[in-house]
Amino acid sequence: MSGEVSSRNMTAMPVSIIIPTLNEAGQLGHTLNQVEILDPPAAEVIVVDGGSTDATLAIASVHGCQVVPMERAGRSVQMNQGAALARGGILCFLHADTLVPSDLVLLMQATLADPAISCGGFVSLMRGARRTRWGISLHNALKTHYAALLFRPHRYLLNGFRVLFGDQVMFCRRADFQRCGGFDASLPIMEDADLCVRLGRLGRIRQVNRVVESSDRRVARWGTWKATGIHLAIGLLWGLGVPAVRLKRLYGNQRPNDDRREQLPFSAQS
Repeated sequence: MSGEVSSRNMTAMPVSIIIPTLNEAGQLGHTLNQVEILDPPAAEVIVVDGGSTDATLAIASVHGCQVVPMERAGRSVQMNQGAALARGGILCFLHADTLVPSDLVLLMQATLADPAISCGGFVSLMRGARRTRWGISLHNALKTHYAALLFRPHRYLLNGFRVLFGDQVMFCRRADFQRCGGFDASLPIMEDADLCVRLGRLGRIRQVNRVVESSDRRVARWGTWKATGIHLAIGLLWGLGVPAVRLKRLYGNQRPNDDRREQLPFSAQS
């Protein structure tokens, strides 16, 4: 009986959605449209902005989000700030260019109803206005497993360790996030994988067999082969212990081109 009560309490745990932004006016509205139709709804949506100069803040306000402007940009810093302000027992870290299923809240609550699971994420399908990136999407799904198997084989096999990435919409209990210290604010890249390593010490990490859809803006700019090569190189070098600051040079600092063609990859669904 006590297990049933615990499960029901976990299922009812409220969800806080945290969205880090920086000049995402072309994407954010589509993402928030999906968030608004979640059933059941999230307890709150917190948009933490790193200094946008476009209409990002106005769009977030129109959609009724809690808007947190910050002087310091950086995804880790912004997500940590959102987590510090969140009231929900479950934290969901959502990119501004990612669409989620309408039962997202139920999926997260059901996953974390198992006390042995410390973190979860989804299968990321990468799409643009003209095409779906099936090859890269498959690689990203497999990367969750092979990255863990290559660099933490004992934990992969014995403890259910997986490596999730930001576009997979990572989620965890707020208590576990605080217990492991949150995102490492010093990391300019791979902060999501780093968090998985630490959350993985608290329990299993699960890739939920449901799809979220992310923009292919960067892949469209780089090209499929270059993007795949860069992602592979970063993952392998990270696993070998190369500092994230050096890996960031491979990834580059430039944001995807902000023309309307790339800014609206989900037009068929909006």
